[in-house]
Parts: sequence; C-alpha cells; structure tokens
Amino acid sequence: MTNSTTHKPSLWQRHAIFEKNSIILIVGILVAISIGGLVEVLPLFYLKSTIEKVEGVRPYSPLELAGRNIYVREGCYNCHSQMVRPLRDEVERYGHYSLAAESMYDHPFQWGSKRTGPDLARVGAKYSDDWHRDHLRNPRSVVPASIMPGYPWLEQTPLDIAHIGEDMAVLSIEGVPYTPEMIASAVSDAKTQGSADDGATAAFLKSYPKAITRDLGGNNGRLTEADALIAYLQLLGTQVDFKLYDDKANIR
Repeated sequence: MTNSTTHKPSLWQRHAIFEKNSIILIVGILVAISIGGLVEVLPLFYLKSTIEKVEGVRPYSPLELAGRNIYVREGCYNCHSQMVRPLRDEVERYGHYSLAAESMYDHPFQWGSKRTGPDLARVGAKYSDDWHRDHLRNPRSVVPASIMPGYPWLEQTPLDIAHIGEDMAVLSIEGVPYTPEMIASAVSDAKTQGSADDGATAAFLKSYPKAITRDLGGNNGRLTEADALIAYLQLLGTQVDFKLYDDKANIR
C-alpha cells in the first residue's frame, strides 16, 4: 500500500497566474476597482442629502441675495475665499472652521483657494456698516496697507431689484426652499430689510429669522448696490451658533 499526499499550491503559486498573464491581471484590476467604486458611490444614491443640516442656516433674503449677485459680478471671489479650513492657524485667525451647511444654498459656492485679501467666511458683524461703506469707497481709508481697488460707484448706483424674485424662483428649482409667497414679496421684503419699516418687519422676520433690518436708504426706495453688498457681507458667518453646535457635536 502506497501513501499519497495531496500537494496544495502555495499562495505564490495561486497568484502566479496573475503575474504571468497580463490580460488576467488587467481584468482583476478592473474588477477590484469596480467593486471599490460601487462601494463608495452606491450609498450616496440612498441619501437624501450629504450635507448635515445645522440649526440657524436659512436661504438668503432678497436684499442679501442681491448683494451676493453683486459680489459675484464684481469678482470679489478672485481675492477672497469663504472657507475657513480646520487648521489651527486658520481657526485662530478667522474663527470656527466652515461647515458644509453654511454654503448649502450657494449656487455656486464661494469657497475659493486663493487669498490676496483675508477670508470673509466670518466677516459678518465684525465691522459696522459705515466701516464697510468706507472700505468699499476707499479701502486705504480704513486699512492703510490694503491693495484692494475701490468701488465708489456702488454707493452711487441705484439697486435694481425688479427681477430679484425671478432669481429666487430659479434657485427654488435648484433646491433652495423659497416659497411662492417669498418669491412674490421679494421686492417689498428687500425694501423692508433696507428701511427697517416697523410695520412690515415682523412678517419679514418670519420668513428670514434673525435677518438684520436697518435703515440703509430704503425708506425712500433709494437702496444702492453698496447697501445690498453690505447686507450680504454682514450675514456671512452669523447664522450658526457655534458654541451650541460644538456642544451638540460633543454630546454625539
């Protein structure tokens, strides 16, 4: 009687087929990449949103949206970013790192990567309206070392908000939660925020909580492009209570 032993191929011998046959190797690589890609991509189709909703974030008011349009038109994003990265030096200089939810209603977002001037993600409420007005008129009057060009014509150009409701209607198609009522009252809401009309402020604040209403010249319908841009800048970074957000994040 003869003893026979079964010889099992080693791991190397099993893998040799891939090393010796380039076609099989390529097929194996494609299969591995396909499986990895599907694992990463497929779960996203079952998520309603990849952005964590944060309390306090709301769509722009008509006046703020008009200011943002001017900000984009003038190319301010070429020198200023709006994203504080989660790095110690950035947080110490600019404030809490940016959250994705803060830009969820931006089309397009203004994150940027080049900073000729400072990041503006937390500029809201940092300076007064008058400071911003002087800065737009002549940046050197408030920041002597600034290389920013002046924009004196903004405070001399009447704000055209006749079509701001149409802008909001387009954004609503893209997912911004503007209601038909908000779109219909866009022009009057812009004037209310810029004139601090006590009679209409309560209704306005129901649609845009914590919006700052102040007399920017809207009492006589004389809002300027500078007024709208300032309203937009004063909003940046003010919607989220970061102390409350961090406390909730620590609890989780």
